[in-house]
Amino acid sequence: MANNVVILSARRILAALLAIALGGCITARVEDAREHATGINEGESIVVMAKSYHQGNETEADYIRCVENTLARGSKGLRIIPNQQFVDSLFPWFEPRTAPANTKGLVQLMERPGVAEAVKKMGVRYIVWLDGETEKVASGGSLSCAAGPGGGGCFGFAWWQNDADYVASVWDLEGYESAGTVTADYTGTSFLPAIVIPIPLIARTQSRACKGLATQLKAFIIGDTAS
Repeated sequence: MANNVVILSARRILAALLAIALGGCITARVEDAREHATGINEGESIVVMAKSYHQGNETEADYIRCVENTLARGSKGLRIIPNQQFVDSLFPWFEPRTAPANTKGLVQLMERPGVAEAVKKMGVRYIVWLDGETEKVASGGSLSCAAGPGGGGCFGFAWWQNDADYVASVWDLEGYESAGTVTADYTGTSFLPAIVIPIPLIARTQSRACKGLATQLKAFIIGDTAS
């Protein structure tokens, strides 16, 4: 009995050391490409919209909420108009099938009766179109679990890699023009070692991509060229 306890403790210690040694790892690249000078005044706001990148699939709703929350947070937090509020206020012009695909279409839309007035009433200065997704791009290893008369456990090692690739296109409604883009590409590898007890080591790829893109996007909109 004592030997079994010692063996089990040793396995747990080994698993813990393996967890510390490996950890989930992430590589990141965040860039922006500016077309025009930007800035935002008191009372002006931003809307974050999802851009369909292929039929039947849009940028994840939780990713959009994360970007909105990050933009609004902190001492330089920006005023955000909730996505659904903006869409409802301008129904049906920002529904997926009718939303302008480019700034040329935006100019035409703003010429429709009541549209420019509704946008001005909400104080919207920028529309940010988010495009992208987080997907599993690779995986490997093996893991097996079994139970027996002396107890059970899991043994093996598995891993998987996620790629979070997003683009934020910024439209400036002051001149109905594109201000530029901010891109974030985060690749994260998660590990699942198991010596009796599985210990997940998760790389929070999407969360990190949200914070990285939103932080750079905030600096881009404010016009902080030093960021």
